[in-house]
Amino acid sequence: MNKQQEKARLLGEEPIGKLLLKFSVPAIIGMLVNALYNIVDRIFIGRGVDGRAIGGIYVAMPMSLILMAFSMLIGIGGNTLVSIRLGQNRKEDADRIASNAIVLLALISSIIAILGLVFLEPLLKLFGASESNLSYAMDYLRIILIGAPFQAIGFGMNNFIRGEGSPRVAMVTMLIGAILNTILDPIFIFKFNMGVKGAAMATIISQTVSAIWVMSYFFGGKSMLSIKKEYLKLKFSIFKEIISIGFSPFSMQLAASLVTVLLNTNLQRYGGDLATSSMGVINSVTMMILMPIFGINQGSQPIIGFNYGAKKYDRTVQTLKYAILGATIITTLGFLATQIFPETIIKLFVTDEKELKELMDIAVPGMRIFLAMLPIIGFQVVSSAFFQATGKPKHSAFLSLSRQVLILIPAIFILPKLLGLKGVWLAGSVADFISSLITAGFLIVFLKRLNYAEYNSNDLNLEN
Repeated sequence: MNKQQEKARLLGEEPIGKLLLKFSVPAIIGMLVNALYNIVDRIFIGRGVDGRAIGGIYVAMPMSLILMAFSMLIGIGGNTLVSIRLGQNRKEDADRIASNAIVLLALISSIIAILGLVFLEPLLKLFGASESNLSYAMDYLRIILIGAPFQAIGFGMNNFIRGEGSPRVAMVTMLIGAILNTILDPIFIFKFNMGVKGAAMATIISQTVSAIWVMSYFFGGKSMLSIKKEYLKLKFSIFKEIISIGFSPFSMQLAASLVTVLLNTNLQRYGGDLATSSMGVINSVTMMILMPIFGINQGSQPIIGFNYGAKKYDRTVQTLKYAILGATIITTLGFLATQIFPETIIKLFVTDEKELKELMDIAVPGMRIFLAMLPIIGFQVVSSAFFQATGKPKHSAFLSLSRQVLILIPAIFILPKLLGLKGVWLAGSVADFISSLITAGFLIVFLKRLNYAEYNSNDLNLEN
Protein backbone atom coordinates (compact mmCIF):
# COMPACT_ATOMS: atom_id res chain seq x y z
CA MET A 1 0.00 0.00 0.00
CA ASN A 2 1.52 3.33 -1.09
CA LYS A 3 1.35 6.57 0.87
CA GLN A 4 -1.68 7.89 -1.01
CA GLN A 5 -3.63 4.67 -0.47
CA GLU A 6 -2.70 4.62 3.21
CA LYS A 7 -3.92 8.19 3.60
CA ALA A 8 -7.19 7.32 1.85
CA ARG A 9 -7.68 4.36 4.20
CA LEU A 10 -6.87 6.54 7.21
CA LEU A 11 -9.23 9.38 6.30
CA GLY A 12 -12.01 7.11 5.09
CA GLU A 13 -11.99 4.33 7.70
CA GLU A 14 -10.25 5.27 10.96
CA PRO A 15 -12.56 6.18 13.91
CA ILE A 16 -13.40 9.88 13.69
CA GLY A 17 -12.58 10.75 17.29
CA LYS A 18 -9.11 9.23 17.07
CA LEU A 19 -8.54 10.71 13.61
CA LEU A 20 -9.60 14.22 14.62
CA LEU A 21 -7.31 14.15 17.63
CA LYS A 22 -4.44 12.96 15.46
CA PHE A 23 -4.91 15.80 13.00
CA SER A 24 -6.12 18.56 15.31
CA VAL A 25 -3.81 18.36 18.32
CA PRO A 26 -0.67 19.15 16.30
CA ALA A 27 -2.63 21.84 14.43
CA ILE A 28 -3.84 23.36 17.71
CA ILE A 29 -0.31 23.42 19.07
CA GLY A 30 0.89 24.93 15.82
CA MET A 31 -1.77 27.66 15.84
CA LEU A 32 -1.12 28.48 19.49
CA VAL A 33 2.54 28.72 18.68
CA ASN A 34 1.71 30.99 15.73
CA ALA A 35 -0.26 33.27 18.07
CA LEU A 36 2.81 33.52 20.28
CA TYR A 37 4.58 35.55 17.57
CA ASN A 38 2.40 38.59 18.28
CA ILE A 39 1.78 37.90 21.96
CA VAL A 40 5.42 37.43 22.87
CA ASP A 41 6.27 40.60 20.94
CA ARG A 42 3.66 42.56 22.90
CA ILE A 43 4.68 41.17 26.27
CA PHE A 44 8.37 41.96 25.76
CA ILE A 45 7.61 45.36 24.24
CA GLY A 46 5.23 46.26 27.07
CA ARG A 47 7.91 45.35 29.58
CA GLY A 48 10.92 46.62 27.62
CA VAL A 49 9.50 49.80 26.06
CA ASP A 50 6.11 51.00 27.34
CA GLY A 51 2.33 50.54 27.04
CA ARG A 52 2.04 52.96 24.11
CA ALA A 53 4.33 50.71 22.09
CA ILE A 54 1.77 47.89 22.49
CA GLY A 55 -0.78 50.26 20.96
CA GLY A 56 1.65 51.04 18.13
CA ILE A 57 2.03 47.37 17.26
CA TYR A 58 -1.72 46.87 17.43
CA VAL A 59 -2.19 49.79 15.03
CA ALA A 60 0.12 47.99 12.58
CA MET A 61 -1.91 44.81 12.88
CA PRO A 62 -4.27 45.42 9.91
CA MET A 63 -1.36 45.02 7.51
CA SER A 64 -0.31 41.77 9.19
CA LEU A 65 -3.90 40.56 8.88
CA ILE A 66 -3.92 41.43 5.18
CA LEU A 67 -0.76 39.37 4.64
CA MET A 68 -2.28 36.47 6.55
CA ALA A 69 -5.52 36.81 4.58
CA PHE A 70 -3.75 36.21 1.29
CA SER A 71 -1.72 33.38 2.80
CA MET A 72 -4.98 31.75 3.93
CA LEU A 73 -6.60 32.41 0.56
CA ILE A 74 -3.95 30.39 -1.22
CA GLY A 75 -2.94 28.00 1.55
CA ILE A 76 -6.33 26.94 2.89
CA GLY A 77 -8.10 27.28 -0.45
CA GLY A 78 -5.47 25.24 -2.25
CA ASN A 79 -5.25 22.63 0.48
CA THR A 80 -9.02 22.14 0.59
CA LEU A 81 -9.00 21.66 -3.16
CA VAL A 82 -6.10 19.19 -2.88
CA SER A 83 -7.97 17.15 -0.25
CA ILE A 84 -11.07 16.93 -2.44
CA ARG A 85 -8.99 15.98 -5.52
CA LEU A 86 -7.20 13.25 -3.56
CA GLY A 87 -10.56 11.97 -2.37
CA GLN A 88 -11.56 11.81 -6.04
CA ASN A 89 -8.27 9.97 -6.84
CA ARG A 90 -6.95 12.83 -9.03
CA LYS A 91 -3.32 12.96 -7.85
CA GLU A 92 -1.84 14.90 -10.78
CA ASP A 93 -4.41 17.68 -10.36
CA ALA A 94 -3.48 17.89 -6.66
CA ASP A 95 0.22 18.26 -7.58
CA ARG A 96 -0.55 21.10 -10.00
CA ILE A 97 -2.59 22.93 -7.36
CA ALA A 98 0.18 22.72 -4.74
CA SER A 99 2.83 23.88 -7.24
CA ASN A 100 0.74 26.86 -8.33
CA ALA A 101 0.15 27.75 -4.69
CA ILE A 102 3.86 28.28 -4.03
CA VAL A 103 4.18 30.73 -6.91
CA LEU A 104 1.01 32.59 -5.92
CA LEU A 105 2.11 32.97 -2.30
CA ALA A 106 5.48 34.41 -3.26
CA LEU A 107 4.06 36.74 -5.93
CA ILE A 108 1.12 38.17 -3.99
CA SER A 109 3.06 38.70 -0.74
CA SER A 110 5.84 40.53 -2.61
CA ILE A 111 3.34 42.91 -4.21
CA ILE A 112 1.72 43.62 -0.82
CA ALA A 113 5.11 44.25 0.78
CA ILE A 114 6.19 46.73 -1.89
CA LEU A 115 2.91 48.65 -1.75
CA GLY A 116 3.00 48.65 2.05
CA LEU A 117 6.52 50.06 2.19
CA VAL A 118 5.75 52.77 -0.37
CA PHE A 119 2.62 53.97 1.44
CA LEU A 120 3.66 53.08 4.99
CA GLU A 121 2.93 56.32 6.87
CA PRO A 122 -0.42 57.19 5.23
CA LEU A 123 -1.55 53.59 5.68
CA LEU A 124 -0.77 53.63 9.39
CA LYS A 125 -2.59 56.92 9.85
CA LEU A 126 -5.54 55.38 8.04
CA PHE A 127 -5.30 52.40 10.42
CA GLY A 128 -5.80 54.75 13.38
CA ALA A 129 -2.25 55.62 14.49
CA SER A 130 -1.93 58.64 16.78
CA GLU A 131 0.96 61.09 16.97
CA SER A 132 2.33 59.29 20.03
CA ASN A 133 2.30 55.72 18.68
CA LEU A 134 2.91 56.32 14.94
CA SER A 135 6.71 56.05 15.22
CA TYR A 136 6.41 52.70 17.01
CA ALA A 137 4.07 51.39 14.34
CA MET A 138 6.33 52.52 11.49
CA ASP A 139 9.47 51.04 13.02
CA TYR A 140 7.75 47.70 13.53
CA LEU A 141 5.83 47.35 10.27
CA ARG A 142 8.67 48.49 8.00
CA ILE A 143 10.73 45.46 9.03
CA ILE A 144 7.78 43.05 9.07
CA LEU A 145 6.96 43.89 5.44
CA ILE A 146 10.49 43.06 4.32
CA GLY A 147 9.94 39.50 5.52
CA ALA A 148 6.42 39.20 4.08
CA PRO A 149 7.21 36.57 1.36
CA PHE A 150 8.76 34.24 3.94
CA GLN A 151 5.75 34.62 6.23
CA ALA A 152 3.34 33.87 3.37
CA ILE A 153 5.20 30.80 2.08
CA GLY A 154 5.79 29.35 5.54
CA PHE A 155 2.23 29.82 6.72
CA GLY A 156 0.50 29.10 3.43
CA MET A 157 2.34 25.93 2.41
CA ASN A 158 2.20 24.53 5.93
CA ASN A 159 -1.50 23.92 5.26
CA PHE A 160 -0.54 21.44 2.53
CA ILE A 161 1.79 19.56 4.87
CA ARG A 162 -1.06 19.16 7.34
CA GLY A 163 -3.59 18.36 4.65
CA GLU A 164 -1.59 15.49 3.16
CA GLY A 165 -1.51 13.71 6.50
CA SER A 166 1.63 15.05 8.22
CA PRO A 167 0.23 17.17 11.08
CA ARG A 168 3.30 16.63 13.27
CA VAL A 169 5.61 18.05 10.62
CA ALA A 170 3.29 21.05 10.31
CA MET A 171 3.39 21.48 14.07
CA VAL A 172 7.20 21.39 14.10
CA THR A 173 7.19 24.15 11.48
CA MET A 174 5.25 26.42 13.81
CA LEU A 175 7.31 25.41 16.86
CA ILE A 176 10.59 26.22 15.14
CA GLY A 177 9.47 29.76 14.36
CA ALA A 178 7.83 30.51 17.71
CA ILE A 179 10.63 29.14 19.86
CA LEU A 180 13.22 31.04 17.84
CA ASN A 181 11.12 34.22 18.09
CA THR A 182 10.83 33.83 21.87
CA ILE A 183 14.60 33.42 22.15
CA LEU A 184 15.44 36.34 19.86
CA ASP A 185 12.90 38.83 21.26
CA PRO A 186 14.63 39.52 24.60
CA ILE A 187 18.04 39.50 22.90
CA PHE A 188 17.10 42.20 20.38
CA ILE A 189 14.81 44.21 22.70
CA PHE A 190 16.82 44.16 25.95
CA LYS A 191 20.42 43.21 25.13
CA PHE A 192 20.71 45.22 21.89
CA ASN A 193 18.19 47.84 23.08
CA MET A 194 16.38 47.82 19.71
CA GLY A 195 12.82 48.23 21.08
CA VAL A 196 10.03 47.53 18.60
CA LYS A 197 12.57 47.16 15.78
CA GLY A 198 14.11 44.28 17.70
CA ALA A 199 10.74 42.56 18.05
CA ALA A 200 10.18 42.89 14.30
CA MET A 201 13.66 41.55 13.50
CA ALA A 202 13.08 38.54 15.74
CA THR A 203 9.78 37.86 13.98
CA ILE A 204 11.02 37.95 10.39
CA ILE A 205 14.13 35.90 11.15
CA SER A 206 11.92 33.26 12.76
CA GLN A 207 9.48 33.27 9.85
CA THR A 208 12.31 32.92 7.35
CA VAL A 209 13.64 29.84 9.14
CA SER A 210 10.11 28.36 9.17
CA ALA A 211 9.72 29.00 5.44
CA ILE A 212 13.03 27.28 4.68
CA TRP A 213 11.93 24.27 6.74
CA VAL A 214 8.61 24.07 4.86
CA MET A 215 10.22 24.24 1.43
CA SER A 216 12.81 21.62 2.38
CA TYR A 217 9.90 19.27 3.11
CA PHE A 218 8.42 19.67 -0.37
CA PHE A 219 11.65 19.71 -2.35
CA GLY A 220 13.42 17.13 -0.18
CA GLY A 221 11.23 14.23 -1.28
CA LYS A 222 9.29 13.94 2.01
CA SER A 223 5.97 15.14 0.61
CA MET A 224 3.31 12.97 -0.98
CA LEU A 225 2.61 15.90 -3.31
CA SER A 226 5.03 16.40 -6.20
CA ILE A 227 6.20 19.97 -6.80
CA LYS A 228 7.44 19.91 -10.38
CA LYS A 229 9.00 22.64 -12.49
CA GLU A 230 6.42 22.29 -15.25
CA TYR A 231 3.61 22.68 -12.69
CA LEU A 232 4.96 26.01 -11.41
CA LYS A 233 3.57 27.84 -14.44
CA LEU A 234 0.46 29.63 -13.26
CA LYS A 235 -2.86 28.42 -14.66
CA PHE A 236 -5.83 30.75 -14.38
CA SER A 237 -8.26 27.85 -13.95
CA ILE A 238 -6.36 26.65 -10.85
CA PHE A 239 -6.08 30.18 -9.50
CA LYS A 240 -9.83 30.63 -9.93
CA GLU A 241 -10.63 27.37 -8.10
CA ILE A 242 -8.28 28.21 -5.22
CA ILE A 243 -9.85 31.64 -4.81
CA SER A 244 -13.34 30.17 -4.91
CA ILE A 245 -12.65 27.70 -2.12
CA GLY A 246 -10.33 29.93 -0.08
CA PHE A 247 -12.45 33.06 -0.25
CA SER A 248 -14.12 32.43 3.11
CA PRO A 249 -11.00 32.50 5.34
CA PHE A 250 -9.58 35.22 3.10
CA SER A 251 -12.63 37.44 3.50
CA MET A 252 -12.68 36.73 7.21
CA GLN A 253 -9.11 37.94 7.62
CA LEU A 254 -9.65 40.99 5.42
CA ALA A 255 -12.73 41.75 7.46
CA ALA A 256 -10.65 41.43 10.61
CA SER A 257 -8.25 43.99 9.16
CA LEU A 258 -11.07 46.42 8.38
CA VAL A 259 -12.63 45.90 11.80
CA THR A 260 -9.27 46.56 13.47
CA VAL A 261 -9.05 49.89 11.64
CA LEU A 262 -12.57 50.86 12.73
CA LEU A 263 -11.89 49.75 16.29
CA ASN A 264 -8.67 51.77 16.38
CA THR A 265 -10.34 54.96 15.23
CA ASN A 266 -13.22 54.58 17.71
CA LEU A 267 -10.90 53.59 20.55
CA GLN A 268 -8.83 56.71 19.92
CA ARG A 269 -11.94 58.87 19.75
CA TYR A 270 -13.56 57.59 22.95
CA GLY A 271 -10.61 56.36 25.04
CA GLY A 272 -7.30 57.60 23.59
CA ASP A 273 -3.99 55.73 23.49
CA LEU A 274 -4.75 53.70 26.61
CA ALA A 275 -7.88 52.28 25.00
CA THR A 276 -5.88 51.28 21.92
CA SER A 277 -3.23 49.61 24.09
CA SER A 278 -6.01 47.86 26.04
CA MET A 279 -7.38 46.43 22.80
CA GLY A 280 -3.87 45.27 21.96
CA VAL A 281 -3.89 43.22 25.17
CA ILE A 282 -7.48 41.99 24.63
CA ASN A 283 -6.65 41.03 21.06
CA SER A 284 -3.66 38.98 22.26
CA VAL A 285 -5.88 37.09 24.70
CA THR A 286 -8.52 36.56 22.01
CA MET A 287 -5.91 35.09 19.66
CA MET A 288 -4.77 32.62 22.31
CA ILE A 289 -8.37 31.44 22.71
CA LEU A 290 -9.37 31.37 19.03
CA MET A 291 -6.17 29.94 17.57
CA PRO A 292 -6.92 26.45 18.96
CA ILE A 293 -10.32 26.70 17.22
CA PHE A 294 -8.55 27.45 13.95
CA GLY A 295 -6.35 24.45 14.72
CA ILE A 296 -9.44 22.26 15.05
CA ASN A 297 -10.65 23.64 11.71
CA GLN A 298 -7.34 22.82 10.07
CA GLY A 299 -7.34 19.34 11.59
CA SER A 300 -10.92 18.58 10.60
CA GLN A 301 -10.70 20.09 7.09
CA PRO A 302 -8.89 17.19 5.35
CA ILE A 303 -11.16 14.67 7.12
CA ILE A 304 -14.33 16.51 6.14
CA GLY A 305 -13.10 17.30 2.62
CA PHE A 306 -11.99 13.73 1.87
CA ASN A 307 -15.11 12.03 3.24
CA TYR A 308 -17.40 14.55 1.59
CA GLY A 309 -15.63 14.01 -1.73
CA ALA A 310 -15.93 10.24 -1.20
CA LYS A 311 -19.67 10.64 -0.34
CA LYS A 312 -19.21 9.27 3.18
CA TYR A 313 -21.62 11.79 4.65
CA ASP A 314 -22.04 10.06 8.01
CA ARG A 315 -18.32 10.51 8.72
CA THR A 316 -18.51 14.10 7.50
CA VAL A 317 -21.22 14.96 10.04
CA GLN A 318 -19.55 13.05 12.84
CA THR A 319 -16.36 15.03 12.31
CA LEU A 320 -18.35 18.27 12.52
CA LYS A 321 -19.95 17.23 15.82
CA TYR A 322 -16.62 16.39 17.44
CA ALA A 323 -15.09 19.64 16.16
CA ILE A 324 -17.94 21.74 17.60
CA LEU A 325 -17.67 19.98 20.96
CA GLY A 326 -13.93 20.54 21.19
CA ALA A 327 -14.21 24.19 20.12
CA THR A 328 -16.97 24.89 22.65
CA ILE A 329 -14.93 23.43 25.51
CA ILE A 330 -11.98 25.66 24.61
CA THR A 331 -14.00 28.87 24.27
CA THR A 332 -15.87 28.21 27.52
CA LEU A 333 -12.59 27.80 29.40
CA GLY A 334 -11.37 31.02 27.78
CA PHE A 335 -14.55 32.79 28.85
CA LEU A 336 -14.09 31.73 32.47
CA ALA A 337 -10.46 32.87 32.51
CA THR A 338 -11.19 36.32 31.05
CA GLN A 339 -14.18 36.93 33.32
CA ILE A 340 -12.55 35.76 36.57
CA PHE A 341 -8.87 36.67 36.15
CA PRO A 342 -8.61 39.69 33.81
CA GLU A 343 -6.24 41.59 36.13
CA THR A 344 -3.79 38.68 36.26
CA ILE A 345 -3.78 38.44 32.47
CA ILE A 346 -3.16 42.17 31.97
CA LYS A 347 -0.22 42.15 34.40
CA LEU A 348 1.65 39.89 32.00
CA PHE A 349 1.96 42.78 29.54
CA VAL A 350 2.81 45.82 31.70
CA THR A 351 4.99 46.10 34.82
CA ASP A 352 5.14 49.84 35.47
CA GLU A 353 2.78 50.40 38.44
CA LYS A 354 1.38 53.79 37.37
CA GLU A 355 0.89 52.72 33.76
CA LEU A 356 -0.61 49.40 34.88
CA LYS A 357 -3.24 51.09 37.05
CA GLU A 358 -4.33 53.38 34.22
CA LEU A 359 -4.50 50.44 31.83
CA MET A 360 -6.49 48.29 34.28
CA ASP A 361 -9.25 50.90 34.54
CA ILE A 362 -9.96 50.54 30.82
CA ALA A 363 -8.78 47.03 29.92
CA VAL A 364 -10.58 45.03 32.66
CA PRO A 365 -14.16 46.10 31.82
CA GLY A 366 -13.23 46.08 28.13
CA MET A 367 -12.08 42.46 28.27
CA ARG A 368 -15.15 41.29 30.16
CA ILE A 369 -17.63 42.96 27.81
CA PHE A 370 -15.84 42.33 24.50
CA LEU A 371 -15.45 38.59 25.22
CA ALA A 372 -18.82 38.00 26.88
CA MET A 373 -20.10 35.70 24.11
CA LEU A 374 -17.03 33.47 23.92
CA PRO A 375 -18.84 30.19 24.82
CA ILE A 376 -20.84 30.21 21.55
CA ILE A 377 -18.06 31.42 19.27
CA GLY A 378 -16.46 27.99 18.92
CA PHE A 379 -19.65 26.72 17.29
CA GLN A 380 -19.84 29.69 14.92
CA VAL A 381 -16.23 29.49 13.75
CA VAL A 382 -16.21 25.70 13.26
CA SER A 383 -19.55 25.69 11.44
CA SER A 384 -18.44 28.43 9.06
CA ALA A 385 -15.30 26.46 8.23
CA PHE A 386 -17.39 23.31 7.71
CA PHE A 387 -19.07 24.90 4.69
CA GLN A 388 -15.65 25.75 3.26
CA ALA A 389 -14.38 22.19 3.76
CA THR A 390 -17.41 20.77 1.94
CA GLY A 391 -16.86 23.03 -1.06
CA LYS A 392 -19.48 25.67 -0.19
CA PRO A 393 -17.37 28.84 -0.34
CA LYS A 394 -20.30 31.23 -0.71
CA HIS A 395 -22.03 29.92 2.40
CA SER A 396 -18.81 29.93 4.38
CA ALA A 397 -17.87 33.43 3.27
CA PHE A 398 -21.29 34.82 4.19
CA LEU A 399 -21.22 33.26 7.66
CA SER A 400 -17.68 34.44 8.31
CA LEU A 401 -18.51 37.93 7.13
CA SER A 402 -21.75 38.05 9.11
CA ARG A 403 -19.75 38.11 12.33
CA GLN A 404 -16.92 40.40 11.29
CA VAL A 405 -18.56 42.72 8.77
CA LEU A 406 -22.31 42.58 8.29
CA ILE A 407 -23.09 42.85 12.00
CA LEU A 408 -19.93 44.03 13.74
CA ILE A 409 -19.23 47.05 11.55
CA PRO A 410 -22.72 48.58 11.94
CA ALA A 411 -22.47 47.87 15.68
CA ILE A 412 -19.14 49.74 15.84
CA PHE A 413 -20.72 52.72 14.11
CA ILE A 414 -23.90 52.79 16.21
CA LEU A 415 -23.13 51.63 19.77
CA PRO A 416 -20.20 53.98 20.59
CA LYS A 417 -22.38 56.97 19.68
CA LEU A 418 -24.90 55.81 22.27
CA LEU A 419 -22.63 54.38 24.97
CA GLY A 420 -19.16 55.82 24.31
CA LEU A 421 -16.20 53.51 24.96
CA LYS A 422 -18.49 50.87 26.46
CA GLY A 423 -20.26 50.72 23.11
CA VAL A 424 -16.98 49.83 21.37
CA TRP A 425 -16.51 46.85 23.68
CA LEU A 426 -20.18 45.81 23.42
CA ALA A 427 -20.10 45.73 19.60
CA GLY A 428 -18.02 42.55 19.64
CA SER A 429 -20.43 40.64 21.87
CA VAL A 430 -23.49 41.73 19.88
CA ALA A 431 -21.93 40.55 16.61
CA ASP A 432 -20.89 37.23 18.14
CA PHE A 433 -24.41 36.49 19.38
CA ILE A 434 -26.35 37.40 16.24
CA SER A 435 -23.94 35.70 13.84
CA SER A 436 -24.13 32.47 15.85
CA LEU A 437 -27.92 32.43 15.47
CA ILE A 438 -27.61 32.91 11.70
CA THR A 439 -24.99 30.16 11.45
CA ALA A 440 -27.22 27.73 13.33
CA GLY A 441 -29.99 28.30 10.79
CA PHE A 442 -27.69 27.67 7.81
CA LEU A 443 -26.23 24.54 9.38
CA ILE A 444 -29.62 22.96 10.18
CA VAL A 445 -30.76 23.38 6.57
CA PHE A 446 -27.54 21.95 5.12
CA LEU A 447 -27.46 18.94 7.46
CA LYS A 448 -30.99 18.06 6.41
CA ARG A 449 -29.87 18.08 2.76
CA LEU A 450 -26.83 15.99 3.65
CA ASN A 451 -28.97 13.46 5.46
CA TYR A 452 -31.32 13.24 2.47
CA ALA A 453 -28.39 12.75 0.07
CA GLU A 454 -26.95 9.96 2.21
CA TYR A 455 -30.14 7.92 2.43
CA ASN A 456 -31.09 8.46 -1.21
CA SER A 457 -27.57 7.86 -2.64
CA ASN A 458 -27.51 11.34 -4.19
CA ASP A 459 -24.59 13.70 -4.63
CA LEU A 460 -24.64 17.34 -3.56
CA ASN A 461 -23.54 20.15 -5.84
CA LEU A 462 -20.19 21.36 -4.53
CA GLU A 463 -20.76 24.89 -5.77
CA ASN A 464 -24.21 25.56 -4.24
